[in-house]
Amino acid sequence: MSTFNTLDDLPTDARVLVRLDLNSPIEDGEPQDNRRFERHARTVRELAEAGHRVVCMAHQGRPGRDDFTSLAGHASILAEHVGRDVAFVADTYGDEAVAAIEGLDAGEVLLLENTRMCDDELPEAAPEEKAETAFVRTLAPLFDAYVNDAYSAAHRNHASLVGFPLVLPAYAGRVMESEYEANTAIARREFDGPVTMVVGGTKATDVIGVMDALEGTVDRFLLGGVAGELFLRAAGYPVGHDLEGMDLFDEQWAANREAVASILDERGDAIHLASDLAYEDSEGERAEHTLAEIDEKTDAYLDVGSGTVEEYEPLIHESDAVFVKGALGVFEDERFSVGTVGVLEAIAETDCFSVVGGGDTSRAIGMYGLDEADFSHVSIAGGAYIRALTGESLPAIELLEAAAT
Repeated sequence: MSTFNTLDDLPTDARVLVRLDLNSPIEDGEPQDNRRFERHARTVRELAEAGHRVVCMAHQGRPGRDDFTSLAGHASILAEHVGRDVAFVADTYGDEAVAAIEGLDAGEVLLLENTRMCDDELPEAAPEEKAETAFVRTLAPLFDAYVNDAYSAAHRNHASLVGFPLVLPAYAGRVMESEYEANTAIARREFDGPVTMVVGGTKATDVIGVMDALEGTVDRFLLGGVAGELFLRAAGYPVGHDLEGMDLFDEQWAANREAVASILDERGDAIHLASDLAYEDSEGERAEHTLAEIDEKTDAYLDVGSGTVEEYEPLIHESDAVFVKGALGVFEDERFSVGTVGVLEAIAETDCFSVVGGGDTSRAIGMYGLDEADFSHVSIAGGAYIRALTGESLPAIELLEAAAT
């Protein structure tokens, strides 16, 4: 179990500063509704209904990028999910923000401007240094408590995440609490039957790090995506390299070929590779090659084949726990959703502990009509999920734990 304080430990009638992660896709300058708003709304709603004065802060994009925008649009989306007004102030810790904070009544909710528009938020630095910034020193005296609900940003040493826990009583929100419990289960819990991990996506380096770190914990890995092709390449198949115009495989192969070869050599029996791969044929339709049919890679493979899904399904059905990191194909295109959706459906119908991790993969659940309730936990975290799986430190969580001692 977690060792930090939660909302259950908050004193009554508090003025609370809450860090959320509302980072969202931006289309035509507007933030798009997604699972993060829905999840964080639970924490905000619970605080408001308890009569606290609730001030939220969050980030959107990074300076210099197209998705670096104001949070004005985020406030209205959050309000819809919370079920009450969320006021917005286009200021982070200046006079306008301070006045808005001081003017809050019990049960009211306010969202401050994008934290990354504040010079003190970035870059990463020691928590003690961040606690001394004007951002933290100005806001902290206005509050009774700090609540961190931004598990998906917990691996960052940014002022809004690591500065406030050093100067205010600190608590975990409901998202922080549930994400931590589910994502550390792979190291913390004991399972009676096989533990299976589905690994895919485009960031093979992350996946290989996870496989290496979980060597003694996971009984078998079911591979797809870029990592799956790199492992096939290491096993001697003519795939897992870039075609003209591609930039997915060769650089990651150079960086990880020794690690891939080592994992295959030492744990080959635990590694399950695709037996067929899907591509787009000349008529724009899905087509599949078995590995035996591939003499040379001339097509971009966009999914594992249907035969691979049939081989993976029974392995999932007999598992006591299944963890997912990364999609097995380009599921956003329905033609190449067979691998990712097939595996998710197999997990959904299995009586096992299951965690679907990574923001991209979890989107497939909603896109293809699966029921989120059929999974033990659907994570909205990416980098923090990887850190949790590999046992690396999450600074924001370490500070919450320290604040509880």
